[in-house]
Amino acid sequence: MIVDVLVVGAGLAGLHTATLLARQGHDVLLAERRPTPTGAIRTTGIFVRRTLDDFALPPASLGPPIRRVVLYPPGLRRPVALVSTRDEYRVADMASLYTAAARAAADAGVQMAWGTRYAGRRGDSFLLDGRDGPVTVRARFVVGADGARSRVARDLGLGRNHHLLVGAEEVFTIPAGHEPPTFHCVLDPSLAPGYLAWVVNDGRHAHVGVAGYADRFPDGLRRALERFAATAPGLPTGDREPDAVERRGGPIPVGGVLRRISCPDGLLVGDAAGAVSPLTAGGLDPCLRLSALAAGTLHEALRTGRPDALTRYDGAALRARFRGRLMLRRGLAQVRTPTLAAAAFTLLRTPLGRAAASRILFGDGSFPGPGPGPGPGPGSGPDGW
Repeated sequence: MIVDVLVVGAGLAGLHTATLLARQGHDVLLAERRPTPTGAIRTTGIFVRRTLDDFALPPASLGPPIRRVVLYPPGLRRPVALVSTRDEYRVADMASLYTAAARAAADAGVQMAWGTRYAGRRGDSFLLDGRDGPVTVRARFVVGADGARSRVARDLGLGRNHHLLVGAEEVFTIPAGHEPPTFHCVLDPSLAPGYLAWVVNDGRHAHVGVAGYADRFPDGLRRALERFAATAPGLPTGDREPDAVERRGGPIPVGGVLRRISCPDGLLVGDAAGAVSPLTAGGLDPCLRLSALAAGTLHEALRTGRPDALTRYDGAALRARFRGRLMLRRGLAQVRTPTLAAAAFTLLRTPLGRAAASRILFGDGSFPGPGPGPGPGPGSGPDGW
């Protein structure tokens, strides 16, 4: 099989990149090891205001808007509540969103190969192992959208993620009217070492999760989630039905955009490229914006016949704009005890601390662009989902 672009991985990054390229008239094959777009969903599905403003996501897949965030120290005493004047967050039904994105990709002309595993590179070809057996693909370019531990990155000699959190989440259907839609964040390294535990309650579902450095969970990630869920804030009282639970989990790269995310043979997008905020671990906005930049770069290379066009897809230039967040990530990683977390939390109760938290949680910034020239932005979203 011969195609212009082979995309490996059908998360939002891979689907978005493939769709934009197919709409430019390129022959695109997308290979995904899952048998359907809704299998093994990992992401929480929290979309921030800038993403909702700039990308045409299907409204039916989005939950109610959230304006209220409550931050808690260890012990949950004297929390800090922040309320925005704007709708800041919406949590998507990711199964519905993936289904719509896959349909948009197929409608654009992407060849969809579900249940197909990327088996590696052999010379100028790429090997796939699908439902009908092995397939050899010759592609002018390959896109690694295959997650935080990308095999495509290894085969292309590109950057690899080494700074990873692990996270797990359970999703419950809840009765309406419990409280205004609220994002609860608990800063307690005994529950979530190096990151936080959370409850996102939008009035329809409660997303209860923890994340942190894998080697710092004293009893393991699953036990930490169980302990937190037993006393988590923002949940309605009473028993939750076991059959109403959805479970998610996986690695989260927090080392910033990798320095080397392209070469003459292809490039990386999404988690494979480290396109996740080092501080907040938010990855949905970066994955869409970086995918738009990737698709534009590949279109130029295909249109001109010049693989060196991929040099403008420069991870080092993007990474330089994450210096502040990388510094804050290093600081958060050093908060190892509840006592230290409680001491640091006192700063959040000051006017300066509240202002800084509001800027992080409600700010107008998003995934940084590469500087002057074409790049992701309004209008580059997945219209027609």
